[in-house]
Amino acid sequence: MRPRGSRIGGLARLAVTSAILLGGLALSQQPGPASPPAPDAQLRDTSDGTDWPGYGRTYGEQHYNPLDAINAGNVARLSLAWSYDLGPGNPASIPVAVDGVLYVSSGLSVVRALDAATGKLLWEHDTRVADVAGDKLRVAWGIRGIAWWDGKLYTGTQDGRLVALDAKTGTEIWSAQTTLPGDGRFITGAPRVFDGKVIIGQGGADSADTRGYVTTYDAATGKQLWRFYIVPGNPADGFEDEAQAMAAKTWTGRWWEHGGGGTAWNAFAYDAETDTVFVGTGNGAPWNQKIRSPGGGDNLFLCSIVALDAKTGRYRWHYQVNPGETWDFNAAMDMHLADLRIAGRMRKVLIQAPKNGFLYVIDRTDGKLISAEKIAKVTWASRIDLATGRPIETPGARFPDGKSFELWPSERGAHSWMPSAFSPKTGLVYIPKLEAGAIYSDRNVDLKNWKRPDHNAPGLGETFDLALKDPLQNTSALLAWDPVTQRKAWSVPTLGGFNGGILATGGNLVFQGEIDGRLSAYAADSGRRLWQFAAQAAVVAAPITYRAGGVQYVTVLVGMGTTAGVDARALGGVRIDARTQMKRILSFRIGGTAALPPPPETPPLAAPADPDYRPDPALATRGGALFNLRCVACHGIDAQAGGTAPDLRSSDVPHSAEAFAAIVRDGALVENGMPRFGELSDAELAGLRQFVRARAAALCTSR
Repeated sequence: MRPRGSRIGGLARLAVTSAILLGGLALSQQPGPASPPAPDAQLRDTSDGTDWPGYGRTYGEQHYNPLDAINAGNVARLSLAWSYDLGPGNPASIPVAVDGVLYVSSGLSVVRALDAATGKLLWEHDTRVADVAGDKLRVAWGIRGIAWWDGKLYTGTQDGRLVALDAKTGTEIWSAQTTLPGDGRFITGAPRVFDGKVIIGQGGADSADTRGYVTTYDAATGKQLWRFYIVPGNPADGFEDEAQAMAAKTWTGRWWEHGGGGTAWNAFAYDAETDTVFVGTGNGAPWNQKIRSPGGGDNLFLCSIVALDAKTGRYRWHYQVNPGETWDFNAAMDMHLADLRIAGRMRKVLIQAPKNGFLYVIDRTDGKLISAEKIAKVTWASRIDLATGRPIETPGARFPDGKSFELWPSERGAHSWMPSAFSPKTGLVYIPKLEAGAIYSDRNVDLKNWKRPDHNAPGLGETFDLALKDPLQNTSALLAWDPVTQRKAWSVPTLGGFNGGILATGGNLVFQGEIDGRLSAYAADSGRRLWQFAAQAAVVAAPITYRAGGVQYVTVLVGMGTTAGVDARALGGVRIDARTQMKRILSFRIGGTAALPPPPETPPLAAPADPDYRPDPALATRGGALFNLRCVACHGIDAQAGGTAPDLRSSDVPHSAEAFAAIVRDGALVENGMPRFGELSDAELAGLRQFVRARAAALCTSR
């Protein structure tokens, strides 16, 4: 043992002390334990793309991911990693992917969590929509997407609930009823989250006296924070805010008795820098302005992009794409936020291709129009006046004095709900463009005494005929458009009059599916097809891409659903059998080794023998009118189904009056999504049954 006072001991103690001090200093300069990422880290437009947590991935709703491990150079080696078979119901939905887990809502808002690398089911939650939706089962097909925020998932339901689930277990955390008792509102769009809030709108303007609104809830608790009405209510009741009082000046007559419409059923975007939420609003209720606002007027805020303060819901500005809209030209299509160099300076813009056939570039700070040009055949307007922002309408486009007008685009729109995408890398917008026209008229409509049909049946206040003889009718394309020059960059034709939603990536790729089951990857800069996969089912929803376990995946839901199946004439000759077409999740990676089983054989379209059938044209005509009110949305125009629901011409159920009544009136198949029509009388059932049997007989004759 050394003496305490020895020099060696002192030096040793000094060295130890110095080391401790220096070490402590070094440790104090080291960062502490890494803080968990903010809940919105992957929702920011600048995020690295590891996750896909929202409908359009980020706040800016670009449907773009910067990931480039799958790219134009190696996409030829992209192959199936896994697949998962879904149950019955609408599969046209966009999933989200967070922390290696894929979340999907399909059918009647059945939510599933799967391991994103293997497809293994982790949990399933059924919101039991069929038990409570009642008449609202008649007007839609399910939800198009979900949202994620801070360990929670959010889904809407057809009966109007907004439901929050624990992302780890699928357990319900809270549920909020977003609609009002006895109303016709229903949810088909994806919720969006921003800054700890979740926003949702509804549909319903085509089938009920609906006044559109959007509501924002606390994402953690479900407490309602604010609500913004898209059209004003009855002035005698007072207005909710100054924006409603301003909007009321643009309406005439007793519009509130018809609801007014404006439902925000699909499109939202969020600018975190200015804390602004943008809402894309819907068409009028009814469509025909001569009924809902007989003295004219712009009818705010129909068919508009409305900017709201995200904290309070207060109105900031609006831009209306169709003042006084009367054709179902809603502005509920995707809105992309981008920063573009225009005329030598950077502009913060919002880009939208709504239904009406123009692509708009708008300054998102003040709502001023920068440019607008036609992307498809347009007959209702010659151009958009850049000074006023208003369209220069074609004389006769509003079918005055009982006349008709050939309208392009039709109510399907030059761009429907299938998402477009914007790539900051190429600077191009990618649009699933549609071409179809229709003959519009209100010749046989009693404009002064018009009343909406009951029980959530569509009531438009006008008629339209889609059976045009035109080379463009029921065609479509993947269109790449330069929003700065407002010119086409390239275009690739797609099959029929509908096509799928778009995904753009940092790997110079654009993915899109078609109704015949082809899923393709194109070079984003040139449109050259680089890869294709036979999905064995219609591809209507947009794909997403993300990383799981360090590997990039591309995932898409396949199977026919929503509006694409209403008119079988628009399917390019493809016949989709609702009973046999698979509804699946397909997930791809470079070097995947999975394979799909052989596709189920599609039975020939044939009417079973019906020896007791006797023609009764008058009864069939009455039944056909009822079919158009009650059944066409699922079973197709003239009972020619497009894959959303079974083709009734090939069913033997109508042969039996008892079986037909048990399903149609008594609700024997409600659990399968077939609504109950309890209000139908025996005479009405007989007419419906006769119409379907007559259509089956015509099928036999045509063959």
